[in-house]
Amino acid sequence: MNLSIDMTRKPARTNDAAVAAFIAKKAEIDAMLARLQSFSDDHFGADSDRLNWGDLGSLEYQAHLLKQIIDFAFGEGEHAA
Repeated sequence: MNLSIDMTRKPARTNDAAVAAFIAKKAEIDAMLARLQSFSDDHFGADSDRLNWGDLGSLEYQAHLLKQIIDFAFGEGEHAA
């Protein structure tokens, strides 16, 4: 009978705290996406009777930031391998 203990094996660790934090952060992102979709549905708050180049500039900036997120998430653009 071999009763030796393998000292090279690390004890199993649980990731319960990491999983809970991940789920909480995902819920936070889902809420932000829902708000952003609602804002888009409202034409990003733009008044068509008062639309100007500044409104376009703001929308372009928001699109730029979203593209950075998309590029990161999907490994595209500057994040392409």
